[in-house]
Amino acid sequence: MIDVSQDGGLWRVTLNRPDKVNSLTREMLVAVAAAADAARGKARAFVLTGTGDRVFSAGADLDEAKAGLATDPVWEDVSGAIARLDCLSVCALNGTLAGGAFGMALACDLRITVPEARFFYPVAKLGFLPQPSDPGRMIALMGPARTKMILLAGAKLTAEEALNHGLVDRIVPREGLMAAVDALVADSLAGDPTVLRGIKAACT
Repeated sequence: MIDVSQDGGLWRVTLNRPDKVNSLTREMLVAVAAAADAARGKARAFVLTGTGDRVFSAGADLDEAKAGLATDPVWEDVSGAIARLDCLSVCALNGTLAGGAFGMALACDLRITVPEARFFYPVAKLGFLPQPSDPGRMIALMGPARTKMILLAGAKLTAEEALNHGLVDRIVPREGLMAAVDALVADSLAGDPTVLRGIKAACT
């Protein structure tokens, strides 16, 4: 359900559960965190994406969420592992981003999306707190009011609204998504790893 591939300095992690709208099980979350940990110090670029033509991830698997996954610290393990990467990290959103899946996208350096994607994080309605690091990362991108609009008011953003608010960095046509990723990571793949780590540290 998680595919990991390496091509030189490029590491690509793909959520591959399209029959369940890439909803996340604990096993999947552990696998993403492990891939990010393994890439640290080795990758020059790390890309996270999903399969399917509608949804990047619907968040937690419903059955596992009811059994305790919704409040499991594994979510912070995943976002922390991605945030600790010492290379450029890009989340290529092939579709809607919802719920707990926000954490891994927010932890990436860049987020690009297809026009059809929607963005929502319905914790207020569902009765859960967001992942501990998510509000801070959202505030850094969008400001406190827009963060509250998503987390407290339950707003569902379009891709254009997400771009205007700073949640995503680019909107690209679906057929050009991976080409856009390749263009974004090209300089990092050609760069010196020590320099890349220095640049990323300076931007943190």
